[in-house]
Amino acid sequence: MMNPQYNLPGVMRPMSSKLFVDSAFPASVSSLVRGRGTPLSSLCDSITWLRPQEICTSPRLFPENPRDGLGKQGILGDCWFICACSALQKHERLLNQVFPISQPIWTDPRYLGQFTCRFWHFGRWVEVTIDDRLPCLGHKLCFSHCHDQDSFWLPLLEKAYAKLHGCYEALWAGQVADALVDLTGGLVERWPLGVGEDSNQEQMFNRMLELKDTCSLSCSVLHCREGAAELGEFHAFTITDIKWVVTNGSQKLLMLRVHNPWGRSTWGGYWGKSGEGWCVICPEVSSQLQSQIQEGEFWVEKTEFMQEFNEVTVGFPVSEDGYVLSIWTDFPLIYTQQMYGSWVKGQSAGGSRNNASFSNNPKFWLRVREHSEVYLVLMQRPHHVSQAIPKIGGVPQKETEPNKDTLHAVGLHVWKVEKRKFNLKKTLLSPPVVGTSSHSYDRQFHLHCDLSPGYHLLVPSTFLRDTEGNFLLRVVSTGQVTLSEMVPAHPVVPVREDVTQGNWDILKIQGEWKKGKSSGGSRNFPSYHLNPSLPFNVPSGCRVVRVTLQQHCQEDKCLAIGFHVYKVPNDKHVSLLSGKPCASCVPHCHSLEVSQSYALTPGQYILVPSTYLPDQESGFTVTISTKIDRKPIQSQETLGPILKEVCVVTVMK
Repeated sequence: MMNPQYNLPGVMRPMSSKLFVDSAFPASVSSLVRGRGTPLSSLCDSITWLRPQEICTSPRLFPENPRDGLGKQGILGDCWFICACSALQKHERLLNQVFPISQPIWTDPRYLGQFTCRFWHFGRWVEVTIDDRLPCLGHKLCFSHCHDQDSFWLPLLEKAYAKLHGCYEALWAGQVADALVDLTGGLVERWPLGVGEDSNQEQMFNRMLELKDTCSLSCSVLHCREGAAELGEFHAFTITDIKWVVTNGSQKLLMLRVHNPWGRSTWGGYWGKSGEGWCVICPEVSSQLQSQIQEGEFWVEKTEFMQEFNEVTVGFPVSEDGYVLSIWTDFPLIYTQQMYGSWVKGQSAGGSRNNASFSNNPKFWLRVREHSEVYLVLMQRPHHVSQAIPKIGGVPQKETEPNKDTLHAVGLHVWKVEKRKFNLKKTLLSPPVVGTSSHSYDRQFHLHCDLSPGYHLLVPSTFLRDTEGNFLLRVVSTGQVTLSEMVPAHPVVPVREDVTQGNWDILKIQGEWKKGKSSGGSRNFPSYHLNPSLPFNVPSGCRVVRVTLQQHCQEDKCLAIGFHVYKVPNDKHVSLLSGKPCASCVPHCHSLEVSQSYALTPGQYILVPSTYLPDQESGFTVTISTKIDRKPIQSQETLGPILKEVCVVTVMK
């Protein structure tokens, strides 16, 4: 884990008044709490903000011994995030992706008091820059910190994650699986303990033993057993090692070493510090195992582990080439496709298969070109509500917490079809080849399957009809696949027309996509309405309309661009962009120019040019050429120099 580029030797740079101060995430109560619905609110007035060189004399990012980088929780209830950070301790590639290398630290003359971290946020990597002022109580870090308290990678990463979520309080309670996805951009599985046949449980532990060195492994207590409160309810732990030992009676036992983010030894079970279990193995092995534990760690045997813990969370490993590896076959999942979508009330929120409106849900084609191991991933964007019940492990807590994001129950089903021309109603009434057995409130889940070559129909859904939300559909596979959205039943079909021939009226419109203002991204994003809306008219007698979108950039720096055309309805109160476009130039292309011709009926239209991702900046020019059927003028007059006539030039600011 520990990259030497981070810990450069040198003399501590003195404090400077020119150090970076993050005004977007200030050292104030607003960065600590918002709703004041957790115990953290009562401590806000006592918290001070200090830079690492004010906390200790020799701050560094990482300790020399990776084991000293294990995290302790502090007074913030984010054990789930701290456990997920163990994935970065096992993969230097992931660490460098989340914590970019060569950032100047406290011994570097270039040190400016700021750090940048990256998180995988709803389908793309985003950067979060913070200053290094950290919350403290009595000159000591009050939130997460490492066993080596002079190492600051974890509290800095925690601060960046808190900024991404709005404040530290937003990290109070969560899922290890969600944090693993945010830190790796990969896949995660949750395995319930004590559920299913003994053979499946045995297979699970054997697989954990094989994955222990490459995967992030954690376990959670969701319902603590009576008399075992030392583990804590709704609490997550990190599994730091798994190994076989042999008892004095030649019996094999599978032992798991577990780390408690509380950072203190609270386990008093059969294999606790003074437990009876150590008497059944030879003193030499007993001494060796006990010498390996740090403060907060303990050993537990498999049977007792299954009694005390409720589930295991497994983060998929990543190859040296950056590919996610299947935890079941070890094959690299080298092909990735993803698309965004929305469930819209009255249009595409058809609910579960229990509803007759199920066919209204968004539908996608997956073309599998060779027999492949495939993971179909559905990720929903949490929706913001004014009050919600916080959860960990899917179990609500007793306190209510304002300003919390909540999740819908969602599912995904897949049908194999022989060809793209098929009977939709008949297909959806037949059993799917794979699908969720029940709709899940997980932020992300996946279906694991082996798919044969051909076309497959994918239908993501919410459990309740007319439930609105946004989602990301991802496909990762061992073989080549193509993911696309099913087109509307009666789209406007593009036509071929030569713009150099005939009589054309030309409208040119210049504009720009600007971050936070007019760069809303594609229709898959809720910010789509921020894009420029350009009106134009199709007159009577028009045969063809040709739309050309050109971006102003160098050819090697092209953004993915496209556009949609909407017919203005007679009822002006209808929300235009919430409906389906009558014509489109998609998928978005990394090209300087995209162009398409359509046969549009006379009337008023709106054209919406967009980049595929939001917050991308560029200028653009739209050219709308309208071909009019009219006879050429016969005249004996002699004309002067030819003028290039432009109807209107509008500059979008």
